[in-house]
This record gives sequence, C-alpha cells and structure tokens, in this order.
Amino acid sequence: MDLAPGLEFEREVFLLETQLAELEKQTDRTPEAEETIRRLRGEVNDALRALYSNLDPWQTVQVARHKNRPYTRDYLNLAFDEFVELHGDKHFGDDRALLSGFAKIDRFKVMIVGHHKGRTYKERAASHFGCAHPEGYRKVMSKMRLAEKYKLPLICLIDTPGAYPGIGAEERGQAQVIAESMFKMSRLQTPVICVVIGEGGSGGALGIGVGDRVAVLEHAYYSVISPEGCAGILWKSHQYAPKAAAALRFTSRDLRGLGVVDDVLPEPLGGAHRDHRQMAACLKSYLTRTLTQLEAKPIDELVDERYEKFRRIGQFIEEPVAPAAAS
Repeated sequence: MDLAPGLEFEREVFLLETQLAELEKQTDRTPEAEETIRRLRGEVNDALRALYSNLDPWQTVQVARHKNRPYTRDYLNLAFDEFVELHGDKHFGDDRALLSGFAKIDRFKVMIVGHHKGRTYKERAASHFGCAHPEGYRKVMSKMRLAEKYKLPLICLIDTPGAYPGIGAEERGQAQVIAESMFKMSRLQTPVICVVIGEGGSGGALGIGVGDRVAVLEHAYYSVISPEGCAGILWKSHQYAPKAAAALRFTSRDLRGLGVVDDVLPEPLGGAHRDHRQMAACLKSYLTRTLTQLEAKPIDELVDERYEKFRRIGQFIEEPVAPAAAS
C-alpha cells in the first residue's frame, strides 16, 4: 500500500498509518510496542470504517480516481487465468484506451473488453487517460462479433471519464460509433456482463455498458457526465464540481435505488486501492457466479430481457393535458 497522501479527507487516517508503518518496521519490538501496534491497527480500521461508510458524492469521485486504484490490466492479472490481447479496428489504428482479447476465468472462456488509463505518464498519454477514440469502439465491436460467433460470454470493465472529446475523434464519427456499439450490445447473441470499476463517465462508459447484468463497485460512480463537465455547463465554473456531484446522484447507492445497476460489489475496507487482491477476488467471484446464472438461460430470452431492462430505466408518468378554457 502506498502511504503517499493522496486524498485530503483521509489525512487523519494517513497520519495513523504512517505512525503504524514506522512501528512495524522495527525489528526488535518490545511488548509495549506490540500493544501500540495492535491499538493503532484497530484505530486505523475504525477510522476507515467510519469514513468510508459515509462518503459524500464528491469524495466518492476522488476515490474512484485514486492513482492506486486497480485498473483493467490489474484485474486481468489477478482475477483471470489467461488473457490474449487482440489489437486494431482494421480501419484506422489500435486505440490503447480500450483493451480487448480472449480470457479465461475459472471454467469459463470469455471475451473481455475494458478501458485502460495507464500507470506511468507514458502509458497515460498513449491511452489518452482512458478516453477512447472511435477506433477504440470499432475495435471492441469487432471483438463482440467474434464473441458472438464463438459463443463466448462478453465481460466489459468500465473505467473512463468519458470518450475522447477532440476534433479528430468527432471527425471520425465519435457519437455515431458509440450509438452503434450500444445497438450492437443490445442485440448481441451471447451473455454480457458490465462492471464499472472506477469512473463511468458519459457515453464513453455507456458505449460498452449495455449488458444482461450491470454492476458497479461500491466506491465507483456511473454518470451521464463528469461532475466538472456538469458544473461547467450549469454554473460556468469547475469549482462547483462537488455541488454537481451531489445533484447527479451517481453513487452506487443512488444507482441501485434508481434501477440503473443490478448489483453493487463491496470494496475492501478503505477502498479498492488498499487491497487489489481482495477486490480482484470479489470481482472474480461475482463474474463466475453471474456467468453460471446466465448460461442457464436460452439466448433469445436473455436478449429480450436485456432490451426490456434498459427500456425500464428512466421511468416517467404521462398525464393528459387539460383542455384550454374557452375564451
């Protein structure tokens, strides 16, 4: 675990963890030091439990963006038994913001697609910080067709602030290709599971977010727009991002209550960035359990239920308009 202070609201916990780490490094600890270590561990756990059980929406965004949070490649290494990456869209290039390939998890052979942000600056620049271009979505659509052909379940790991907003991406049909990807997923003749593992921002996330089961990690968020983007539109300033985050209702509790997601995956105490292995084990358990449930259903029934599931999102009530009074 990296003890570099990253989140302002964790400062008190960081001070306790620093003190604990210093004591644990001692090789010739006295009984008093051992007792202090036990006490500090309890205090750290209590502080984290109190803090993370009451995160506000803006704090949730900060956790979802934590630099140490596990990314798609981390889950591929920890939760999956094999992965063979497939590259390119056969038209323009290979977008590094979206990974795709064959994978194996437990007894299941699957096709996996997922956003990738990168750890180093070089990786982040190459993958545009997880913001995909049209060629990225065309790449994953071709892999979806491959999954359908060989009857492989599709697993999508979502972690992006949004699709790339540059002029080149717009010129190459960004909005059109996201719509095509959503349409393709809605009729895909194979089971589809989508999991938001960090940020789920805008159409960039929804482009690989249409599935039979949609889940979100406990401290991730899934939104029609980033809080900064919303604040820029409504209040003309990014400084209102915390206010926008509260208004958007995009935390896991909100999403489950609104019927946007089917499941919420619990994170380790203090967030997924504190224990990659435990989070990966939880994700693997969820995926294998859900794949077992989905494989038992006829594919036609699965596709029909998938369509109806998304039709039910955003319910509204229509009332007849009263006739205008005669003048």
